[in-house]
Amino acid sequence: MVDAAGSHCPCARRIGVLRKPGGSMLLPLRSLLAYLALTAAVLLFVPGAGSLGALCVVTAIMLGWQDLRGVPRGILAVAGLLFVIALAVNPVALLQAADNMTRLAGVILAVMLLASVLGRFSDLQAVSTSLFQGRAGVRYGGIAFGTGLISVPLNFGAVALMGSLIRHRIDQHGDSPATRNATRAALRGFGVSPLVSPLSISIALTLTLLPALSGMALLGVGIPLGVFILVLGLGWREPEIQPALQAPRQRVGAGPWLRFSTLILLICLAVFLLSHALNVSYARAVATSCLATVVLALLWARLRGRPGTLPDMSTVSNELAIVGGSAFIGSLVSALILAGLPTTMTLPLWLWPLLALLLPAVFFAAGMVGVNPIVCGTLAGGILGSLWPEPALLGLGVAIIGGWSTTAMGTPYAANALLMERFTGYRARHASLRWNLGLSRTCLIVTGVLAAGLTWNGL
Repeated sequence: MVDAAGSHCPCARRIGVLRKPGGSMLLPLRSLLAYLALTAAVLLFVPGAGSLGALCVVTAIMLGWQDLRGVPRGILAVAGLLFVIALAVNPVALLQAADNMTRLAGVILAVMLLASVLGRFSDLQAVSTSLFQGRAGVRYGGIAFGTGLISVPLNFGAVALMGSLIRHRIDQHGDSPATRNATRAALRGFGVSPLVSPLSISIALTLTLLPALSGMALLGVGIPLGVFILVLGLGWREPEIQPALQAPRQRVGAGPWLRFSTLILLICLAVFLLSHALNVSYARAVATSCLATVVLALLWARLRGRPGTLPDMSTVSNELAIVGGSAFIGSLVSALILAGLPTTMTLPLWLWPLLALLLPAVFFAAGMVGVNPIVCGTLAGGILGSLWPEPALLGLGVAIIGGWSTTAMGTPYAANALLMERFTGYRARHASLRWNLGLSRTCLIVTGVLAAGLTWNGL
């Protein structure tokens, strides 16, 4: 998912991207376990909640084993091997890894639940359809920035929603530069969500592993950087000869946009209120805010005489395996490596900016072979975060979310590319290596130099 982004997985059941699971008799139990894991993530301050949540996550995954794809099964195999090693070498690290698994599984479950509930409301369809209006440049910008905005509450559901709209236009008008540009815009719009979305796993993980780093400071750099990348993407488009993607003219008033933007703003404000004013951990603040929004939305639906039932969460095995398994792997590897390092290390000052410069490229190179950014992010935050000079932590944080973003936007195993391929037929490898490679290289240079500069400035 990643946020996520890497070899992640689609979500948003309401938009119809999850296949029907096998083992129908176990579906209620699997859904219940997912909700229990989410509850444990919200109540992570209670002793034992992290271990209980991890147990629910693992059980839900194993009950849905027949629905797992190749990548999640590989992640589980690596996690199982590391579990055995840690059990023999450093059993205490397993408790921290279990907490980390529950924490990030709670984030992805809460965001998926929010996406499922919001997918029932007509405002979302009106907002997304209006993005396909206007001339080529305006339309590209609308789809790119609109997908970025929609991905704040919907995560991968934003890609599914935009992919379905692009597919409809391909069916109507055929393949064209316009539909390919729309696909570019949607992929890039979601690709910057690790930089700009307060609800993304990338931001939640970074702020969890770097507790001394301010979320406002991180987003204060990430949001302008994300906007710059989307504007930069205007230079990597095909010329459009005909308005093949032009949607039928239909007036969309300010109401849907205003309501949708207000909802996003309120969720983000709740996250920052919980994490800053009440000192709740950032990941738990995201899970709590999303869950509270879901409850209020369901109550509002019932008051208006509409169905207000909780969505079925039995189809989340792939998501839990990738997000939870990657978090578990990264946490264990970090703990095992840190245990072998000397307690005091003196490193030259020039090394920190150099590491910040290269870290986004490490994320991207790992993503090109299918390594989830959650693994890289956990390793970078867990290992480097414990050694990094505290005044320069902003540089490390920007390097992590910048590398995560470029990986999500420009690697063929990223979930948004794979999901878009399923809807539009445009191959993920083609989109990554032909459409986005030049932009990805530029983004790696920009984010690396920016992270190095921020690190040097903080030393």
